[in-house]
Amino acid sequence: MYNLLIRNGKIIDGTGSPWYYGDIAIKNGKIDRIGKLENVDATEVVDANHQIVCPGFIDMHTHSDLVILDEPLIEAKVRQGITTDLLGQDGIAAAPLPPNYISAWKKNLAGLDGTPPIEWDWNTVGEYINKIELNKPSYNLAVLAPHGNIRMEVMGLSNRPATKEEITQMQEVLRRSLDEGAVGLSTGLIYPPCCFAEMDELEALCQVIAEYGVPLVIHQRSEGDEILESMQELIDMMKRCGAHLHFSHLKNCGKDNWHKTPDVLAKIDQARKEGLEVTFDQYPYTAGSTMLSAILPPWAHDGGTDAMLERLEDPESRKRMVKEMASALKGWDSMSKWAGWDGIVITSVSLPENHSFVGKTIEQIGAMKGRKDYAELALDLILEEKNAVGMIDFVMDEESVKKILSHPAGTIGSDGLLGGEPHPRAYGSFPRILGKYVREEKVLPLEGMIRRMTSQPARIIGLQDRGIIREGMAADIVIFNPDLIIDQATYENSRQFNKGIQTVIVNGQVIIENEKAYQKPAGKVIRRSYATTPLNVNS
Repeated sequence: MYNLLIRNGKIIDGTGSPWYYGDIAIKNGKIDRIGKLENVDATEVVDANHQIVCPGFIDMHTHSDLVILDEPLIEAKVRQGITTDLLGQDGIAAAPLPPNYISAWKKNLAGLDGTPPIEWDWNTVGEYINKIELNKPSYNLAVLAPHGNIRMEVMGLSNRPATKEEITQMQEVLRRSLDEGAVGLSTGLIYPPCCFAEMDELEALCQVIAEYGVPLVIHQRSEGDEILESMQELIDMMKRCGAHLHFSHLKNCGKDNWHKTPDVLAKIDQARKEGLEVTFDQYPYTAGSTMLSAILPPWAHDGGTDAMLERLEDPESRKRMVKEMASALKGWDSMSKWAGWDGIVITSVSLPENHSFVGKTIEQIGAMKGRKDYAELALDLILEEKNAVGMIDFVMDEESVKKILSHPAGTIGSDGLLGGEPHPRAYGSFPRILGKYVREEKVLPLEGMIRRMTSQPARIIGLQDRGIIREGMAADIVIFNPDLIIDQATYENSRQFNKGIQTVIVNGQVIIENEKAYQKPAGKVIRRSYATTPLNVNS
């Protein structure tokens, strides 16, 4: 007797191979048999009705780190067919978290990961993973070790180079985090305190991940004006280290930079041709989303959120910020210059008196307040909200989205912030790709795109038993109608679920069935459980 039997499926196995018809029998959370299964009994039977049956989708860039501790079933994720989230992104996440920095770190993450009502009672990556497990999630999670947290544990939030001794200590914290189950290292070179690090610090950490055979998942220092230079310095560093380089949310920002997209992809092709493993993830939209304080130059964040808020109260510091935001100095990306104040939309706030600003551009808020000093207005909002402000920034073009989406080294990441009125990518990324870009625009065949959502991300982060429909693999499975699947979330109304996904199964348990969602303790925190032989790049 099987626990679950899926009949009449049009199976796409996640490898890129063509679809085939078959039934799938599941026992104890794993795929036990595949084929034309007659005279087979199961406790539960799902009729796929000749729809697509494929592995569950792996979201390679998420910000569910705190919400998952409050909501074991995040419907915005699983209704997209996502059965595994990769946490710990951008170098600034939940753990490790030294006790004396908890208060400051809550403020730093507020605009990115929200402020859910949870108890911050962990310190290490291992303790954080244990806390997720105690909350009995309904889908799977994997965790990266964030560079900023590691740096904070060793040397706080100061804007200064690390000493050799401190770099050695960071390497040890990273090793501890990987031994506790982290599947890689993340950094965000626009976010404090990661942006305070010099390249020798990052290279030393990458020497550790080369030992473990795990990737560096990086929000690079430039995604526009200096994107090619930014990519090259990372490629050169990884040639010395021999580690896997994975670009987060690969994109090319600012109208003056859109012509660089073919050169961006050529950089990846050339690095791979030279033997370096380079991959990336991407979301299928022309707007990004992050905390509003990302518009500030790096020096403004020195010392953490409280120090940044003090600078916002200082007239001379504000004057310098406004000037640099408008001029976009070399070595720093000015999002406000790229998007313009009519291209930055507020998505979340904490103060009731500012709720009317959610969904409005900075220019529209200025009209509401009778002001045209938009930069000063944005600084005022960050100060009033104590950094708990999210934004959407319109900085990309559709043609670049499609070119990047068609590249074989890519995977998919929603990068969705879940608070306030979020970017539609939090609800619609995966269905949008399958409906708009595969079915309607034919950017890539269905089998190839599903590979990028399943087996390719599983390989990158070392999930050996997921990402492929094969006997013995974990039964993370999605059933969807390829003729109907599409996103419904919009910038104006983002909290809308998609159409076309019939069933989502996590470790053999049905979590989504048509319009119903079931909160079950089906999920796991998937730990990286082994290390590879250290790579000698000089051999």
